[in-house]
Amino acid sequence: MQRYVLTGTPGSGKTSILRCLGDLGYGVVEEAATAVIAQAQALGEDEPWSRASFIDEIVALQRQRQLEATGSVRVFDRSPVCTHALATHLGWPVSRALEAELDRIAWEGVYERQVLFVRNLGFCEPTTARRISFQESLAFERIHEESYRAFGYEIVDIPADDLAHRVAMVSSRIAHAPHQAPAAAMRPGKPHP
Repeated sequence: MQRYVLTGTPGSGKTSILRCLGDLGYGVVEEAATAVIAQAQALGEDEPWSRASFIDEIVALQRQRQLEATGSVRVFDRSPVCTHALATHLGWPVSRALEAELDRIAWEGVYERQVLFVRNLGFCEPTTARRISFQESLAFERIHEESYRAFGYEIVDIPADDLAHRVAMVSSRIAHAPHQAPAAAMRPGKPHP
């Protein structure tokens, strides 16, 4: 079983790429943070990211979705490493739940070492769930990249291009990747398992 992470700049087109991959027959898992935000906003909470439990809710949904995902090749829109980047971006400490999940995915080697990193398109359109400027999205992009590198992942750039080319690039990368068991990830400041 191969589990790939599709990550990158907010507003970069990850969701569109993921949906196209699903149409091609890949098992895909949508982003947890967006679902947590949408559910809270549907209940009348305007900025759920401003409360401390926000990160833990994302972690719980990511874990649930990861454990329930089916198919021999799965592509995840973000991972707990992205949640680490989000906590850093928001100025929240790494919670016990996030720490435990980061340890689990490292110990179990849950995700492939190569992370498909979707680069920005030169703009970032705000949505009800994504209320950041393009400049803020670039800072967030750097935090994501730093987090993945710190946790021992290899960044595979998916540059700005039209959707069809990006989907083809991701699909080709997955199809031609040698199948091997994912190596356990490193944890910054922790001994390698």
